[in-house]
This record gives sequence, C-alpha cells and structure tokens, in this order.
Amino acid sequence: MKSIIHQLDKAFENRIRLGLMSILSVNDWVDFNELKSLLQVTDGNLASHISALEKKHFIEIRKRFVGKKTNTTFRITKEGKSAFEDHIKALEQLLKSGV
Repeated sequence: MKSIIHQLDKAFENRIRLGLMSILSVNDWVDFNELKSLLQVTDGNLASHISALEKKHFIEIRKRFVGKKTNTTFRITKEGKSAFEDHIKALEQLLKSGV
C-alpha cells in the first residue's frame, strides 16, 4: 500500500488539475473559456493551475489571434499524458487494494 501512495503524482492532487488533465487527455486542443466553464472556476484560479502544469511540462499552450481577439488553447503533452496515466493507474491500484 505504501508504495502505491508514492506512485501518486502531487501535481494531480488538486481537483482542478485532475479535471483539467482529464479534459485535455480526451481532447486535442481546448480553449481557456471552455476549460473555465467546464471546471466552473475563475480566470485567476484556472490560470494558476495551468501555470503549475505548464512548469512541469504536462501541458502545452498555444496563443493566437482569432480576428482581433487573442485565443489561448491548451493540450496535454506526451509527458503529461504519461504522468497522468501513471497517476490514474496508481489510483486504480489503491482502490483495488481495498485498504
């Protein structure tokens, strides 16, 4: 059991980050406003979680212009997908252990 706990990634302990990675793992690119709506968080709250995941190279950010407005979109990186899958596997093992 102790080894399973150590397999959990602290980057995904927060429900916002867990939700963010879940959304990005099943979509190619998702824009900021859609993430904000799906996760029901404020701009600042979402931005801080995005920043934390970007620092770990778990997500990629793309900024571009659509007309005269900026459009910021996000996607999960290969490293992020692997880390997230490992985290989910550890959660599943923890649940199956019955402890």
